Amino acid sequence: MSLELKQQLKQTQQLLMSPQLQQAIKLLQMSRLELVEHVQQELMENPFLEEGQMSLDTSEFENDYSKDPKKSEGVDEGYQFEEVASNGDWENYLGELSSAPRTASVRDFESLDDNPLETRYAARTSLDAHLMWQLRLSRLAESDVDICEEIIGNLDSSGYLRASADDIALSAHCSPAQAEKMIQHVQRLDPVGIGARTAQECLLVQLEVLRYDRDPILLELVKSHLNDLETYRYKPLMRKFRIDLETLKEYIEIIQSLNPLPGASFGEGEPLYISPDVYVFSNDGDFAILLNDDDLPSLHLSEFMQKSASSTSSEVKEYTNKKVASATWLIKSLEQRRRTLYKVMESIVKFQKEFFIHGVSKLKPLILKDISEDIEMHESSVSRITTNKYASTPYGMFELKFFFNSALSSNDGDQVGSESVKALIKQLISKENPKAPLADEKLCELLKAELGVAIARRTVAKYRTALNIPSSSRRKEHF
Repeated sequence: MSLELKQQLKQTQQLLMSPQLQQAIKLLQMSRLELVEHVQQELMENPFLEEGQMSLDTSEFENDYSKDPKKSEGVDEGYQFEEVASNGDWENYLGELSSAPRTASVRDFESLDDNPLETRYAARTSLDAHLMWQLRLSRLAESDVDICEEIIGNLDSSGYLRASADDIALSAHCSPAQAEKMIQHVQRLDPVGIGARTAQECLLVQLEVLRYDRDPILLELVKSHLNDLETYRYKPLMRKFRIDLETLKEYIEIIQSLNPLPGASFGEGEPLYISPDVYVFSNDGDFAILLNDDDLPSLHLSEFMQKSASSTSSEVKEYTNKKVASATWLIKSLEQRRRTLYKVMESIVKFQKEFFIHGVSKLKPLILKDISEDIEMHESSVSRITTNKYASTPYGMFELKFFFNSALSSNDGDQVGSESVKALIKQLISKENPKAPLADEKLCELLKAELGVAIARRTVAKYRTALNIPSSSRRKEHF
């Protein structure tokens, strides 16, 4: 069998995404912080981009090249200035993106106090930094401090030690006995009980420091009967220790005053504060939508660089064209992102108007397809623009994805949003009698009476779990 080369024609279809389209899609799904960082990076890398209040105007630069056709010879046609410099009415597009007057700003609708922002926000000390500060003030030898530092490095977010004494000894090059000694030292730092390996050990250390360890009944309750206390099995404990209910209640109050998660109150450093991407304000029965551009620079092409790009070198002209194209596409992509965000938020306000008037209890079912059909845009674009974006509303700050929720059918044929059901469950439980909490079956009956929704018990249990609300048996007060 002989081998030979042949030429064949084959027709296929491929979807090729241009770099400009990829950039536009990437900008859509960026969060506000990521977008600001991306724009700042482009400002540093592209000499034709400038920050200011000017609009995009490349007519002079374009005319300089169009006067002499020879200047553009040898340059890739994909980067001609006739294409990259064409733009719409850049002066007026900002006004089109606001349902309020062009002279209005976000601060016209906000009631901020006179205190500066720095006085309202403060960084939270991390658990590691708090413990290391105490170690550096102690009189431990440097070798012991190194062992304690190894112990602190193996703590989880709740303050529990996730390594054995043998593991610590191996990492710190010491004996297991010395590692165990330093573990006990760390456990008695503030917060007391940090570095414990079990909940019992954590509570016992706190009892020792508080000098409650002289009561053998209290120690035995913590060592062996925490599960009995959690499930309210009091009668066997009263018979075993020969105590009455009042005495057992005193023991339980002492145990409840202890902290089983000593490290949970510490953060991992500076807290994260969310800056909304869009504001929705109530304005005389209607709603005003304003985009938040406080931290986002206003970009335009550099006039100085345009006038300076007069070299006849083909390499310089190619570099210039590419940078101008990149800058122009970035500005257009940012405008498209703003337009898309505004259109999506405007559509959300239209569909969820009852929410913006009455609150979460009136949140209606909504899916991506409803918004995409309303604004004539693909669902994937709606999904990207609602990712990591937040809206400030009259009822608080919500992620845009919060407004999309599944539907539950009511008896009269209407539909109720799942978030509205969750909000009502939370409201009903907050008003219940602590000594007779509402069971899931009772919640089903109340939901049916309030919303006309026939909802299964397991669905109520699922929603209650999503709200981090324990079952009725755990919510019940026994005293």
